[in-house]
Amino acid sequence: MTFQSLEYALLLIAVFSMYWFLSRRYQNVLLLAASYVFYSYVDMRMALLLGGYTLVSYFAARRISEDPANSKRYVIGAAVVSLGTLAVFKYAGFFVESTSVALDSVGLASFDSTLKIILPIGISFYTFQSLGYVIDVYKSRADARTNLIDTALFISFFPQLVAGPIERASRLFPQLEQRRTFNPERTMSGLSLLSWGLFKKLVIADNIGLIVDNIFSANDPGSSMLWVGTLAFGIQILTDFSGYTDIARGSARLFGIELSLNFRHPWLASSPADFWRRWHITLSEWLRDYVYIPLGGNKKGNRRTAINLVMTFALGGLWHGAAWNFVVWGLLHAALILVWRAASTLNVRSHRIFSTTVTFFAISAIWLAFREGDISYIADNIVSTGLENQLASALGITALLYSLPIWLHALVDRRAFTDIWTRNDVSKTVAYTAITFTSFIAILILRAETSAEFIYFRF
Repeated sequence: MTFQSLEYALLLIAVFSMYWFLSRRYQNVLLLAASYVFYSYVDMRMALLLGGYTLVSYFAARRISEDPANSKRYVIGAAVVSLGTLAVFKYAGFFVESTSVALDSVGLASFDSTLKIILPIGISFYTFQSLGYVIDVYKSRADARTNLIDTALFISFFPQLVAGPIERASRLFPQLEQRRTFNPERTMSGLSLLSWGLFKKLVIADNIGLIVDNIFSANDPGSSMLWVGTLAFGIQILTDFSGYTDIARGSARLFGIELSLNFRHPWLASSPADFWRRWHITLSEWLRDYVYIPLGGNKKGNRRTAINLVMTFALGGLWHGAAWNFVVWGLLHAALILVWRAASTLNVRSHRIFSTTVTFFAISAIWLAFREGDISYIADNIVSTGLENQLASALGITALLYSLPIWLHALVDRRAFTDIWTRNDVSKTVAYTAITFTSFIAILILRAETSAEFIYFRF
């Protein structure tokens, strides 16, 4: 079940129509039931996997709390089970294939891999969220919950289940455990955010996706077309993923639950490190708190800091997909941050506009490694002279025109503008209504003929 489907709209309406007539306890039961319907809509077996993660996290956290002397055993056990399950479903085929290629490269007998394992949708996200909860209990940053319903809902809450935001126990559990009452303003805000997310997905991402797919499906697009495709993909993935997040946050807001902000205008980043404070914020924070800092962070000298950074971004790249191009993509981001840090020691001052522009194009170029996994294809086309320069220019201008609403949003999301439309209930109502109706009218007129699945559903 996808956010842009009629089935999701019907599920949302059905749950909302009952939700506010129930007590907190039964609100959570209803949300949990809806979450399992949402996740197992295509394949009932997925519910068993999700239930397994829930039980592992629930009992591991309980045992950590009840038996502190052996708490390390329980957190390691939960990590092994959770990460091991993720490894089997997501990376088994990748490691088998990589082993075969490595054997063949040194002249040893290789083999043809026939291993095919279905990748459960969203497994990377709820693995990190459930494991983060257990680690937080172990580190005394969160209390172990004794209510299985609340714990199950924390792991499976359907708006953010398959592509985040990756929530922390300290943020989401208190909202699930407190009484929630209907608030008209919050409902209007949720609808406007949901409709804005649908607009970004159906109008911007899906239309630009047609350009991107056509360019990367060509055998020899040439350098101009390849770079236009790469820049267009940067627009596509931003609007696709942030669109998903807006729909998730808007849906949750209808039920009185506020999910974490996951994007903060990443195109305005003034450095590669600033980009990761704006892009997929909850993953960046998860990798920082559970990988980078435990490795030593930046507390053990420049050399160790660089190693920790490289290891963290390599893991972050591999988290995105079971292919070497994702690892390369992560390593390129690590290299970019290290180069930027080295350059900053030269004390060369630059205007923010200049640093933001350089960051934008550097990050955009790195998307090429994310989008295309065939290194030979990139090498053949990255500097080759194409004959389609005029077409490339036209497609580039088209992609930029589709991106204009994102730039406009970055402008009006500034404090000077938000203070105007949030100053009283009337202005808020007008703003939320305008966003909702404008988005839906634009969707009806401008949406792509076909809608692709959300890109991050693959991860």
